[in-house]
Amino acid sequence: MSLPLLSVLAFALAIGLSCFTPVNVGFTSIALAFLVGVVFGGMKVGEVAAGFPAGLFLILVGVTLLFSQAGVNGTLEKVARRSVRLARGNLGMIPIIFFALASALATIGAGNIATTALLAPIAMAVAGKVGISAFLMTVMVATGANTGALSPFAPTGVIANGIQARIGITGVQWPTFYNNFIAQAFVAFAGYFALGGLRLFGRGRAALDEFLSEDQQPFDGKQKLTLAVIAALIVGVVFFRVDVGMGAFLAAGVLTLARASNEEAAVKAMPWNMIVMVSGVTVLIALLEKTGGMDLFTSILARFSTPTTVTAVVAFVTGLVSVYSSSSGVVLPAFLPMIPGLIQRLGGGDPVALASTINVSAHLVDVSPLSTLGALCIASAPATEDRAKLFNKLLAWGLSMSVVGAIVCFVFFGLL
Repeated sequence: MSLPLLSVLAFALAIGLSCFTPVNVGFTSIALAFLVGVVFGGMKVGEVAAGFPAGLFLILVGVTLLFSQAGVNGTLEKVARRSVRLARGNLGMIPIIFFALASALATIGAGNIATTALLAPIAMAVAGKVGISAFLMTVMVATGANTGALSPFAPTGVIANGIQARIGITGVQWPTFYNNFIAQAFVAFAGYFALGGLRLFGRGRAALDEFLSEDQQPFDGKQKLTLAVIAALIVGVVFFRVDVGMGAFLAAGVLTLARASNEEAAVKAMPWNMIVMVSGVTVLIALLEKTGGMDLFTSILARFSTPTTVTAVVAFVTGLVSVYSSSSGVVLPAFLPMIPGLIQRLGGGDPVALASTINVSAHLVDVSPLSTLGALCIASAPATEDRAKLFNKLLAWGLSMSVVGAIVCFVFFGLL
């Protein structure tokens, strides 16, 4: 059996185990990566270990540590109480407010990952307190952040436009952004209506009044300091391109040195299982790239595609892969460069349409718990939330979006 095929089968096994068993897919993925790479592939241990996503790991650890501190010292709870006042008594407005905030922050430069990392803890705290579905809130926050993911100012937009320029696709920065924005907004509000967003208006007043009346105490000194460092982090990320992970570590260090929070309690409250899961899966994805498993997709796609249907096929496969991996870190770098070769194999095609297909389909599925956005939302879910059930719901949503993306891309980038 060839090494590329073996690596693809190992990946399929890891995902299958994650869907049907309680094992942590992160540990399983790392084990399979070393088995395939070192034992069967003759690779050095360091080559396989190089696939560990140090940047992503630091983002997850730094941000969850900071907001665990904010949760332990009571800051998040008070922020949650005050933020819902923007809804003016309408519970149904709360998910929409967070969608709009996420969209604005991501578009002006924070990007989808940093925006979700910053907003998810607050949004999920609010959802837990007033009885909004964590599933609904995750869909609104993650898709809101994704509306701005491909902004020319956002990190993912920079990555996508840079890769497209290298393969000869230039001058389409804003169409790239608009295509993704419209698709994400449509999915977000379709999810809002389907998951009971409108029904929240009918029961909002009592839940909000009870929530707001529980604690009228002002912020104390430690909580004010916590708010100040979080605000400084947001400003740094949005306006000064500060790395959200490193910035979060700095902010957490300030709170620790000022004794504004119980560090031991905060570390224990961090979602370590989720952090290991996302990091471990990325190691196995990196192995697929090194062994040629990703190249296997190009030849398969060409066999089952025509110049008309290729957008649907590419959208489905891209979306399916993106369910379990990073759009900006894995999917776009892996799939966008294959456009010229795929068009050559097919004997024709529109490179701009294929690029839009990959960009849109890769991000439509990013509510998946195995993608960074979904993982951050699960990591921020309140203690009362059944995270295993939330994980399964988000995985099902992400998988369904691979089909939705295929249909949308086939119609708009293929037929039209």
